[in-house]
Amino acid sequence: MEYTIPELLDRGKIDLPPREAEVPPAPPAEEPRVEMQVTPRAAASRRRADWRGLAGEVVQFTGAAPFEYRFQGQVHLLTSYERAVRSAGETWIDGRQVSTRHDFGRTLSFVPQGHQLKGSFVPRVLPLSSYFYIDPARLPADPELRFAETDFAPTLFFDDPALWTTTHKLMGLIESPGAERLYAETLGALLAVELIRVHRGVGTSVPADRGGLAAWQQRIACDYIEANLDRDIGLESLAGLVRLSPTHFCRAFRRSLGMPPHRYHIHRRLEHAKTLLADRERSITAIALASGFGASSSFATAFRKATGLTPLQYRRSLF
Repeated sequence: MEYTIPELLDRGKIDLPPREAEVPPAPPAEEPRVEMQVTPRAAASRRRADWRGLAGEVVQFTGAAPFEYRFQGQVHLLTSYERAVRSAGETWIDGRQVSTRHDFGRTLSFVPQGHQLKGSFVPRVLPLSSYFYIDPARLPADPELRFAETDFAPTLFFDDPALWTTTHKLMGLIESPGAERLYAETLGALLAVELIRVHRGVGTSVPADRGGLAAWQQRIACDYIEANLDRDIGLESLAGLVRLSPTHFCRAFRRSLGMPPHRYHIHRRLEHAKTLLADRERSITAIALASGFGASSSFATAFRKATGLTPLQYRRSLF
């Protein structure tokens, strides 16, 4: 008499090998965080923020003792020196001494990926610096810039007002907890434009403005922002919805809407908050969170800046 496989299993005539327990895959190892190495480490206090393709640190040196610093990695390093006066010290690039300059406050330095920076510093004035770690492969830069393929050269202690302004805006985001991701990534794209301009020389053109958004692009972008008022929005994902590079999208959006994407996002959040403030049952904190602000304090600051009133004063004016 013949049996089917299921029948044989039921009658105990076939013994299957025990099933091996499934071993969950090991979590991917975290990549070491790239940063400027300072020795001794206790010589500085650091505040950091990370975004797509860009990380930044504001570093305040706190002691008068000499210290050393070193950097080398697979990212570009842009340094903004707010204050930096040393009584003695050296700066080296790729093993070659390039500067013993004492005062390089309010200057910028750029060390491309793969190059080594190291130096020593005996403080005359306690330094305050910002370090920006730029991943050329992940930064949401305009493809026409060819930022990732550009062979940059190290440049120390230079002055560029436009680039300085951008680094200071990023410095402000690092020092403001809960800073908006869309704004940070917009500034990251702008960093790429400014660095290419500096690399090519003053007067070199960057990709030209191609006009505003098409009607369908404007509708999709605005609808997406409206549907995500309570969330952080990435610049690259927003630009991808309308099939533009991040840089072109920012220019086109501004031309069509009269303001950059991050500002429009904040504007719509505040307009949404105004409608919620008409509901007396909702607390200010709940409205702040529902409108995409991480804390009631940041909501109150943005609201007052836009309207001249605190959220509570605005609510009282409605009744």
